[in-house]
Amino acid sequence: MIATAFPVGFFAGLFGIGGGLITVPFLFFIFEALGIDKNYIMHLAVGTSFAIIIPTSIVSVYTHNSHKSVDPNLVKTYGLFVIIGVLLGTTFAAIMKTKSLVIFFSAVVFFLGTYLLINSNQQKISKNKFKLHFRIIFGLISGFISAPMGIGGAVMNVPILKYFGYPIKKAIGSAATIGFLIALFGAFGFWYSGSVLNIKLPLSVGFINVPAFLIFIPITMFMAKVGANQAHKINKIKLQVYFGIFLYVVGTIFIYRYSSL
Repeated sequence: MIATAFPVGFFAGLFGIGGGLITVPFLFFIFEALGIDKNYIMHLAVGTSFAIIIPTSIVSVYTHNSHKSVDPNLVKTYGLFVIIGVLLGTTFAAIMKTKSLVIFFSAVVFFLGTYLLINSNQQKISKNKFKLHFRIIFGLISGFISAPMGIGGAVMNVPILKYFGYPIKKAIGSAATIGFLIALFGAFGFWYSGSVLNIKLPLSVGFINVPAFLIFIPITMFMAKVGANQAHKINKIKLQVYFGIFLYVVGTIFIYRYSSL
């Protein structure tokens, strides 16, 4: 598990928007190798991923806020509906079986991978302002999808905010802050649902594995910085393509593993 934390942190930092999209697959295969109940492997991977994201996102938010790249008004309004979406999503995920969660995760991963591969560097910008009804719709959708995925949502929220005309730095900083809220309420939701369902998994509270959380945190935070430094040396378009390919590989592996669950 310790050795696995190094590539997880590195690739999360390298791809920037990786987070749970990288952590969840690694945790899934670790828990599978450890013989965790197959009915709850995916739940444990997602819940633990959210817990791991919390401290790393705090560092990210602090950094972005120091550069005045966070829009407080956006976080308060849009973030509220994202939180509601997350709570609904965790409830939805809790009643799903691992097979269903694997299919859901794979489908979203393939979609995001396709988006990254075909999306040009010049993203279209909407003439519409990010009014309340748009914040409600996109907030609920973003939060709901993020919950069963164990992700902070930046991979969706950054493009959404850019589409509505937010400068890239504001979009990234605000999405990072919203990502902290997603991780916080996502972790709470998976802890609570696992506790309410009285699921007894080894060394876990609810659907959060304590040893994985404690091992991954310091290593991933360190390696994320290493990966982030490498990201600045790689062409942005190539980086986006590499991440898209990575997601396709992850989705393919998950579909293959689905048959044995």
